[in-house]
Amino acid sequence: MADLFEQYQVWSAIWMTIKLTLAGAVGSLVLGTIVAILRMSPVPMLRFLGTAYVNIFRNTPLTLIILSTNLVLWAKLGVKLADDKSPDYFATNNFRLAVLGLVIYHASYVCEALRSGVNTIPLGQAEAARSIGLTFGQSLKEVVLPQAFRGAVVPLGNTLIALTKNTTVAVTIGVLEMAAVLSKVAEADPGKLNQAFMISALTFVVLTLPVGLAVSHFGKKLAVKR
Repeated sequence: MADLFEQYQVWSAIWMTIKLTLAGAVGSLVLGTIVAILRMSPVPMLRFLGTAYVNIFRNTPLTLIILSTNLVLWAKLGVKLADDKSPDYFATNNFRLAVLGLVIYHASYVCEALRSGVNTIPLGQAEAARSIGLTFGQSLKEVVLPQAFRGAVVPLGNTLIALTKNTTVAVTIGVLEMAAVLSKVAEADPGKLNQAFMISALTFVVLTLPVGLAVSHFGKKLAVKR
């Protein structure tokens, strides 16, 4: 099994999976929060834009989104996310395109997770915020979002776990992560495919199990008592 790590860059693939997860998580949390605010906006057009975003991207396959970042944004429109003079241009550009695809897709799920957190807040609190003169933005900042994040710990954690597993889709645009390793082993050395599958499975267990345990713990600890 040790030769697999040397021959097929397994450590690099594991590190790539972690980087995709972290970058995708931060980006989708930021974008998803913005979309959630749009969906809660008192302005009808903004609510429409937020709703349209969620309905479109949540119902579009992630594979199609990531392929589109490469075949449409980069190949057709010439959008470059890395320095084309760099020797690692293609690897870096594809990594960033994959992150972009993961962010676009999972932001819709973050948005819905936050909306579920908002639904745990009694309506009277928002009315009380308005009654004391808080603007929509102030009530979001001081009243709604802090409680929404606490109420959405579990769905946000589940989204993070799904994001971790979905990093395997990045193989479609040539990103060297765990699915790419499995593909290389299947082509070059099928006899070691079972070992490669075991390594891949253990990698995702190690990455997702602590998240699941932490989410379960903090979901109970941070739950707002009503």
